[in-house]
Parts: sequence; C-alpha cells; structure tokens
Amino acid sequence: METAAAPRVQALADAGVPHLPAQYIQPPDLRADPSHRTPAASLSIPVVDLSAAATTTDAVRRACAEWGAFHVVNHGVPPGLLDAMRAAGMAFFRAPMAEKLRFGCDPARGAAAEGYGSRMLANDDSVLDWRDYFDHHTLPESRRDPARWPDFVPGYRDTVAKYSNSMKVLAQRLLCIISESLNLAPSYLQEAVGEAYQNITISYYSPCPQPDLALGLQSHSDFGAITLLIQDDVGGLEVLKDGMWIPVPSVPDAILIILSDQTEIMTNGRYKSAVHRAVVNAEHARLSVATFYDPSKSRKICTAPQLVSKDHPQKYRDVIYGDYVSSWYSKGPEGKRNIDVLLIEQ
Repeated sequence: METAAAPRVQALADAGVPHLPAQYIQPPDLRADPSHRTPAASLSIPVVDLSAAATTTDAVRRACAEWGAFHVVNHGVPPGLLDAMRAAGMAFFRAPMAEKLRFGCDPARGAAAEGYGSRMLANDDSVLDWRDYFDHHTLPESRRDPARWPDFVPGYRDTVAKYSNSMKVLAQRLLCIISESLNLAPSYLQEAVGEAYQNITISYYSPCPQPDLALGLQSHSDFGAITLLIQDDVGGLEVLKDGMWIPVPSVPDAILIILSDQTEIMTNGRYKSAVHRAVVNAEHARLSVATFYDPSKSRKICTAPQLVSKDHPQKYRDVIYGDYVSSWYSKGPEGKRNIDVLLIEQ
C-alpha cells in the first residue's frame, strides 16, 4: 500500500544520496550475492518461436517444466507497439516530479492501488524495493479508466490501451498452448482462470548508490496465472534455476513469459511458477513493463483433475484467488513462495 510519506526512489537517486537509506537495505541472506549468479552464456532462458507450429507445443512443454519462464518471438505483437510502450513509460518517469505526483496512488484504495507509487505492501516494517512504478488497471474494461493515467505524455493513454488489448490476445493464445502441452483441452486453463483481470505495471529502477545491499524487486513468484514482460537492454532481471540466479537478457522484439502460482496449482506442479528478482546497478536506470493476467478475486482455483492420479496425487489445496492475494500483500514475498502454504502433506 502506498503511503503519503513514502519517498520516491527516483527522488533519492536524483538527489545523489551517497548511502542507501536503512529501509532499503536487504538482509544479508537475501542480497544479490554474485557468487550465486551464473553467467548468461552458460545457461539461458529458452526462446520459443510461436511461428514454428510443428515444434511450438513441445518447446513450450520443455520450457514450462524446466524453467517456468521463456521468451517468445514471432508472437504477433508489432515491435513498434513494444517500443511505444517502453517509450511511454520512460517519458513518464523522466517528467518533472510534480507532474508524476498528480497521478500518485491513493492510500485509501488499499494495496496495489492504481497509479504512481514506490511501495505495494501493507506491512510498514518490510524492506523496501529500490523501485518506483506505475500500475494500470486495464481488464476487464469496466476497470479501465484512462483518466487515471498520465495526460502529459503524448499518446500515453492510447498506447496503454492498445498494448493491453494485444497482451490479452497473446496471453489467451499462450494459455491454449500450455493447456495442449499437458494434453488438456486447448481452452482448459483459460476457462479455469475465468474472466481475466489484467494489470500493467511499468517499473523504473533508478541507479543505486550501494547496489550490493539493495534489490530492485525482491525474490518472489508472481501470484496470478501468467505474466508477460518486456524490458530495456540495461539488464537486471534474474530467474532462479537449480539454486542459481540466471540473468535474463533482453532479446530483440521478444516478450518474456513467466508462469505464476495459480498455473502451478492448476497443473498440479507439473509446471512451476518462476522465482525471479531484479538487481540494480550504480550507473544506469532500468525500465520494464509487466502485464499480469490473473483470475478474479472471487475465482476458486483448483488442480486439473486430469492431472491427478495415484502416481501424481493432488499437490496443492484449492484456493480462492482473493484470499491468496491478500496473504501476499499482508506480509510480502520474504524471499519465499506463498504457494508453499497450500501444499498437501503426502
């Protein structure tokens, strides 16, 4: 939850603070230890070509089972729209602070309120991420109110709306492919999610005076169904695989797909939600745009019965999605996966 007194990270960076304020210093065991980071050349996130119809399903199956994250190329979203979305975000964050604050989050609207903010958690004692963001509520369209979005960046509102619609189409296409990769009906996961709730979050990671002590985004797995992310070429996103942090470089015109917790529940753990984080650096600001495609808060999420058997018993309890989200916002990621609280003892 954004608080009125919460400082904007960008303001701290622009002021040239020489030392990291205490509320941004991560506990030693959660910091980005370079010794636990694998060079990008030795192990890399899979890239799936969605135009290669004969091999797409198998490639998605492997990526979901082994990584929980993968890039897609030839996905049908115009490169110009990806560029326009990044440019709109950068234009917002480069604008004067007074202009940005006109669209600040309203604390009265609760956790994850729409708008410009720097903290999302309700827990005031939590360590803060070295990040500012703008969160847009974009789907269903009854939630979409462009008047809450910046009006001082030319074309901003139209770009966000077009991007939202394109990401909806791609998310639905991917859920069909993921369903087919598990020998489920193509529409299974999409129907299980129900009416989708989409948020688009632009994150801005300012240069950090002591990057080894901070994180732009703490280690976590996303709690919805699927996340679609684009980023600039600065670097900083990392995915956890086999106990090692793997850098996720920018791939030209690609979109990064991240499986989220509800998909792990629905697939009975066959596919894992990807644990990821964002590290920061001292020299360059970084920008990313994450599109979250999630169930409604009232939706009950259940494991697909076709994926439960004597050899593969149900792994997770059913959950009302809103209850799951509330738990995350009340305490934060804490470097762990919230989904573990739903494990069924075997």
